[in-house]
Parts: sequence; C-alpha cells; structure tokens
Amino acid sequence: MSHRTLPPAGHEAAAPPPATALAPPPRTAARPPSGSEPRSGGEPRSGSEPRSIWPASAAPVGQDDLAVGGVPLTELADRFGTPAYVLDEDEVRHRCRAYLRAFPDTEVYYAAKAFLCRAMVHWVQEEGLGLDVCSAGELELAVTTGFPPERIVLHGNAKSPADLRTALRLGVGRIVIDSTSEIARLAVAVPAGSRQKVLVRVVPGIAAGGHAKIRTGTDDQKFGLSIADGSAQHAIARVLSQPRLELVGLHCHLGSQITTVKPYLSAVRRLIGLLARIREHHGITLPELDLGGGHGVAYRPGEPALDLASLGTKIRAELAGGCAAAGLPVPRLAIEPGRAIAGPAGVVLYRVLSVKRTGAHTFVAVDGGMSDNPRPALYGVRYAPRLVGRASAAAPEPVTVVGRHCEAGDVLAADAQLPGDIRPGDLLAVPVAGAYHLSMASGYNLVGRPPVIAVTDGHARLLVRRESLADIQERDIGL
Repeated sequence: MSHRTLPPAGHEAAAPPPATALAPPPRTAARPPSGSEPRSGGEPRSGSEPRSIWPASAAPVGQDDLAVGGVPLTELADRFGTPAYVLDEDEVRHRCRAYLRAFPDTEVYYAAKAFLCRAMVHWVQEEGLGLDVCSAGELELAVTTGFPPERIVLHGNAKSPADLRTALRLGVGRIVIDSTSEIARLAVAVPAGSRQKVLVRVVPGIAAGGHAKIRTGTDDQKFGLSIADGSAQHAIARVLSQPRLELVGLHCHLGSQITTVKPYLSAVRRLIGLLARIREHHGITLPELDLGGGHGVAYRPGEPALDLASLGTKIRAELAGGCAAAGLPVPRLAIEPGRAIAGPAGVVLYRVLSVKRTGAHTFVAVDGGMSDNPRPALYGVRYAPRLVGRASAAAPEPVTVVGRHCEAGDVLAADAQLPGDIRPGDLLAVPVAGAYHLSMASGYNLVGRPPVIAVTDGHARLLVRRESLADIQERDIGL
C-alpha cells in the first residue's frame, strides 16, 4: 500500500480518520483513463495515520510548493492566473470507480449540479456512470458532448416548459416528477404514440444533512411530494392515469453533506412501505428505486465523511431484507453522487491582496470571494486554506480569509490557521473545491468567473477559460 505525505502546514493538525471516512480507493479499475494508466497512491490509510483532504496525487515539491496531478500549484498560478480552479482528473475517475465497486448492479448517476463541463461529461461517461441534470442547459451540454440521453435523469422542483421540451426532444431516459402540476403539463407534451418514463420524488419525512438549508427529506421544504400527508400517493395515482407516462419507480433525496448511513436505511424502509401500498392499491410493482445522493465529504482535517463501502453494503442489505419481508421483488437501485465525486478532486488558488490586523482579528483578503464560492455565506461551510510557494518558519495564527466583494459576509475561511507572517502576494490553496464553486458562481461586482484547469500525469490543460470583461460587456447590449 502506497501513501502520500504532504509537507507540514500550520493549519493541518494531524487527526486520526473517523470510522466513516470516505477514503480514496486504490487506483485500479476495469476502465482506465483513455491514454494513461492510473497513478499509484491514494489508497486507504490505516487508522493510525492522518487523513488528507487533498487529492490523492498531492505531493510536496521542494520545501515550499505542492503539486497536484504532478503539476506544481505555483506553476499553475503563474500560467493561468488567480483565482483558478484546479481539477485532478484521476481523482474524479477513481471516485467514479469507487461508486461502481461499492454499488454493483446499481445505476450510478453523477449529479451534474455539483460541477459540469464538457470534460467532466466525457470522464463520467468513460467511467460508466449516468448523469443527473436539473435544466435544459445542463442537458444540452451533456448531449452535445456525446453523452447518451437515455442514461440521463432530469430533476427540478419547477421545470420550465423549455426544460420539458428539451428533455422530450433529446430522449432523456427518466424525468423525476416533483409536483402534481407537472404531471398534466408533461403528459400533454409527450408526442402521441410514445411514453415517457418517470419517477415520482417523494418526501420520506427524514431530517438529514449538514445544514438546515441543504436538508430536503422533510415536509418543510420545496422538493418532492409528502408521504405523510398523502401527496405522494395522490401524485402516483394521477401519473398512472396518464397513458403517455410510464411510472417506473420512486425517487427521494434526503439532503446534502450526510455523513452517516442511518438516514438512508430509514428512507429505504419508508419507501419499501410505499412500494407495498402501491402494489396493494394499484396492482403494480414498480421496478426502480432512486435514493438520490447527498454523500458527505470532509472539508477540513478530522471532519467526518460518509463511509462509501458501508453505505453500499448496508443499503443493499436493507433493501433485500425489507423487500423479502414485504413480498416484493428487489427494485433496481439508483444513486446520484455529485459532491463526493467532484469536491475532493478540486483545489482553488488565490493570491493574497492585503492583510489587515484590527484588534484581535487578522483579515487576509484574496483576489476571489463569494462570487466564486458562495457556500460559506450561504450555509457556513468551513475550509482549510494553506500557504504554498513560500516556506515560512512563522508559527500559525488564526485568521479570517475574506474575499474582495462589497459584503461583510464575504468570508471564505473563518478561523483558518496560516503562518503569522502571511503577506500580500502569497499564494493560498484551498482543497475540496471541486463541487458547488463554479456551478454556483455569480457575476457579483463584475469580476469574472475563474477558469478550470485539469491536471493529470504532470500535464495541465484549460477546460473552462476565465470569464473576461469582454464576455461580460458583450451581454450588455445597450442603453
């Protein structure tokens, strides 16, 4: 077993991995990346070793730099500028393979909302995953890149007419019904003589997730149809009355950043109960069950992450046992991971613009902020930035890394540990930045969105170019 050792940094206190850590699996799989074999490293660490939140390829370069995918981060910052997102292609691929190993005989759909670009579509397809999209834009990008539409699931609590028309025109494999009003609107849009496969998204009444704003399995939020008040059962009956809709299964999504298996097992039990009632009331057995995603990852050393192998084993056992007890055949299982595939594969680079000490607080301002990562402002996510490109003997001190935007809430990392001599011009790298950064980026203050650079085997290539002032001005068509 090979292990990587990162250079010491003040903010990375060694901590043993929790029992639920989602450790990167060995880089061996039946689907090697096109043109290259997976690198060694990234294997699960033993319980006595510190767990890294960096991509498996992360390795020291000299005394002061760090390489990802074999490319020094300082080199990437000099070549592409900052802010910039760095995405480790091999990390993405081996996380896709980890899901296929943990969930055999399961449809694994990558949740495109976490991060999507043409290269990501290509990698996901090569690794054998399906795709979960939430708009006509995501769907068009995927299909025009060559992704088979029949392996795509369309989501959304408020799908527009354009979303539905695009899905039907391109032949999307599944559409997830999220409201009763959507049923008739979709049914009338399906061409005569054909049927569209659909699932009904149900709310199982389970609270799970890292923050109230990302919990979607309870009755007090906008997604899905409640089992408790009968909305789900009513929607199912209405779908079954539409000859142009083919109900193939149930769907639920409990929330995001879930780090324990228990909520998923509770959801399986409640959905099996609903499947049994559907058979009793309507005389049909639905063949599919989609449990969504929301699998938690660690953003800082020592934080818990979902144990993927345990999740796969326990869900399949619960499903098999519950169906046997209910006298039901085991439905085809589907899951929709997004963050757990893209998040740990990404690193974002920033330059320090100013350091301001006010009383007991030190504010380190960088050249990005809430326009390229709104997550700390939205729901309090905490990151662990580190200094790269300069050796420092200064003791680490607690600082607040802030952005350049005109908001007091523009905080990227509160209580971060950085060297006491941090200064303008320094380069900061923030790991676990591959999900919900660029996909949620905005045009605030018209600073432009950062580029995305892929790294693998010592090579870097631009996937998404930096948004320029010219791009922004071209959208403003006049007085």
